[in-house]
Amino acid sequence: MSLLPSQTDPARLVVLASGAGTTLQAILDACQDPAFGARVIAVGTDRPDTGAERRAADLGVPVFTVQLGDHADRDAFNAATAERIAAARPDLLVLAGYMKILDKQVIGRFRTVNTHPSLLPSFPGAHAIREALAHGVKVSGVTVHWVDEGVDTGPIIAQAAVDVRPGDTEDDLRDRIQAVERGLYVATIGKIVRGNA
Repeated sequence: MSLLPSQTDPARLVVLASGAGTTLQAILDACQDPAFGARVIAVGTDRPDTGAERRAADLGVPVFTVQLGDHADRDAFNAATAERIAAARPDLLVLAGYMKILDKQVIGRFRTVNTHPSLLPSFPGAHAIREALAHGVKVSGVTVHWVDEGVDTGPIIAQAAVDVRPGDTEDDLRDRIQAVERGLYVATIGKIVRGNA
């Protein structure tokens, strides 16, 4: 089923990001084509002055920042994050290099998609590329998945393999995975909002 409210209204995306914003930029670029079927209506960060924030601001996309340290505990942080997301009325919440774990106040409220630099269920968590290299795998890759309350445990939507080359460093493999990841993620988001995923 399509997320689109009508054939003329693009799906509303809120994107959460923590870093340089290269994945966010790929999504923003895709949204320039009306046929993509979506637009980014807000970008959220967990710290100020990120590359993601600057990329959004350059295109006039509203940005909000919710920092863990500004709240009494994780529950309060998640409640504040959920409130800011809800204010934008998204059809889909997109995690794009967002490095905070969100609880049911967010994940239970919004349809949420994420990408991960391994072929899940192998190597969940924050150090997937390092762990893949340590285990000597010959193939790694990227997974696009729905987000549930676990860490990288939600249903898999799409995957793409990336070969591990002899002598690869963590940075080498990360660069090749990210090059594949951006295209797969954008294509999968497009399929979701157009009702094809």
